[in-house]
Amino acid sequence: MKRIGLLSDTHGYIDRKYFEYFKDCDEIWHAGDIGSIELADEFESFKPIRFVPGNIDGTEIRKRFPLIQRFSVEGVDVLMTHIGGYPGKYAPEIVSEIMRNPPKLFISGHSHILKVKYDKRFDILHINPGAAGKQGFHKVRTLVRFVIDSGNIRDLEVIELSEQ
Repeated sequence: MKRIGLLSDTHGYIDRKYFEYFKDCDEIWHAGDIGSIELADEFESFKPIRFVPGNIDGTEIRKRFPLIQRFSVEGVDVLMTHIGGYPGKYAPEIVSEIMRNPPKLFISGHSHILKVKYDKRFDILHINPGAAGKQGFHKVRTLVRFVIDSGNIRDLEVIELSEQ
């Protein structure tokens, strides 16, 4: 069993609440637009991480983290990228991979819109954790926590971060 803390679109903003809400997680995943290598380093010193760079991330972050990650956790095949779209409207850069070899869990960021959607066509659960940072049009900052256990994704929680 693995407890996962998921966030995206921090844009370099570090909120101590990330660490409070993710303290019981086994891994932290960041779906892009990290915004600063310092934030990546801070997470890396806190918990094991899986990050993908986003469109605002510079060379240092892009050298350190792959644009697309494909991995398996507790029997769940995961595909993670920043600009990935969502079921019914996958991004052109990722659609062929999804059609050729669909993962069980697809993670993306970029839109700043929290979305959890099941794709019946490919049997994929898609999660976009919304935006955890302060830059962008979103009104509420969000994080997601969930458990992966023996091939199942369960106990999904959405955390809304207050501005205080």
